[in-house]
Amino acid sequence: MNYFPWLTIIVLLPIFAGSLIFFLPHRGNKVIRWYTICICTLELLLTTYTFCYHFQLNDPLTQLTEDYKWINFFDFYWRLGIDGLSIGPILLTGFITTLATLAARPVTRDSRLFHFLMLAMYSGQIGSFSSRDLLLFFIMWELELIPVYLLLAMWGGKKRLYSATKFILYTAGGSIFLLIGVLGIGLYGSNEPTLNLETLANQSYPVALEIILYIGFLIAFSVKLPIIPLHTWLPDTHGEAHYSTCMLLAGILLKMGAYGLVRINMELLPHAHSIFSPWLIIVGAIQIIYAALTSPGQRNLKKRIAYSSVSHMGFIIIGIGSITDTGLNGAILQIISHGFIGAALFFLAGTSYDRIRLVYLDEMGGMAIHLPKIFTMFSILSMASLALPGMSGFLAELIVFFGIITSHQYLLMPKILITFVMAIGMILTPIYLLSMLRQMFYGYKLFNVPNSYFLDFGPRELFVSISILLPIIAIGIYPDFVLSLSVDKVEAIISNYFYQ
Repeated sequence: MNYFPWLTIIVLLPIFAGSLIFFLPHRGNKVIRWYTICICTLELLLTTYTFCYHFQLNDPLTQLTEDYKWINFFDFYWRLGIDGLSIGPILLTGFITTLATLAARPVTRDSRLFHFLMLAMYSGQIGSFSSRDLLLFFIMWELELIPVYLLLAMWGGKKRLYSATKFILYTAGGSIFLLIGVLGIGLYGSNEPTLNLETLANQSYPVALEIILYIGFLIAFSVKLPIIPLHTWLPDTHGEAHYSTCMLLAGILLKMGAYGLVRINMELLPHAHSIFSPWLIIVGAIQIIYAALTSPGQRNLKKRIAYSSVSHMGFIIIGIGSITDTGLNGAILQIISHGFIGAALFFLAGTSYDRIRLVYLDEMGGMAIHLPKIFTMFSILSMASLALPGMSGFLAELIVFFGIITSHQYLLMPKILITFVMAIGMILTPIYLLSMLRQMFYGYKLFNVPNSYFLDFGPRELFVSISILLPIIAIGIYPDFVLSLSVDKVEAIISNYFYQ
């Protein structure tokens, strides 16, 4: 038992420190901005220190556990703990949030509220990844919906209210299913409600009940991940949100759906997962193709990148559905890899918009002449997104491929068919990404902007881009960075399916 509340401090520090923003002296936005960046950096350093010195990598069990009685009336506990599955997403959250606060420098209107909402979101996301109690997981899941809604509604584009309303309707609708599932699983089979994840993982349910619970959780996580046809909020939200919000959405929010799918659907409901996994793989394959075909039709640059995110999420769904060590490790690697790549592309799209004030691709052209540094970074990160060897996306997708090919759950013909569909998706990805680069940067048609001098990347933008690019290359060259964190935990989850 760990006596020092490391995780409680890590979860509560951003939101409490964020509350103090409103008491800072009125000296412009600079003080608020630097205060927020310092809090994010401190949080990231604290998290890294805790994981380096207090976490044993080769132990698949939950570590750094904390268990405090919270509400006596209905036996509600504040339970936190981390294992190999949650450590990667927590570090990713810290890294992307710190860079997103650095990217939010152009925001000047109501900057106190803006930075507070980003820090509140930070707490909610870390709380979701480290909760060991289902009701606490649900509360943290809900905590970060309100900041996203306000960030969209107040700092978005022209259609911001429409996209914010659509976002909250979809995600709050999904949350109802999550709450029903949490209560159903907690109240089943005992007079005393049990919401402890450790206890629930060893409990068995009638198959019919397990299927009903599984469907409830699947709907909730499908909205966040997103899985088609529940994905339509994502392009609208990305199209309107400020790019620092887009970085948090693409980098972390979508990954919460994938995390929930592994943590709850796979770990707690293995029988139902065995039944549904073929359907997950089919939907994942359809999603890769569908989003890759829809993306070239998008005129809005951010919507095109959003559809590429939907396509890449298909690989995560297939990895989770493969029920193999390799497939699940590939899905976790893709979660981390796409967190970096998605955030980087939205950051670059936003910095381009700051300079040229154009968002539609058919109005752009010839930008490479004026903005060579942005052109270089955009090209490199688009290559990372289309799974160029040496980048993290390539290895993640390759491992998912191996996972589905080596799976003993499926017959040879379906496996060949699914890998063929995935391969087509990987061929379509370069088509929409390279056409996006061509429309933006090449050609002689220069966009009609009154002033002909454009400021290329400043030091801040260069720092953010390179900070995201380095882990993408590092993971691409040495994926054990990420895989060593989760490999023991993945083995423990998969063993449930074969030794029952």
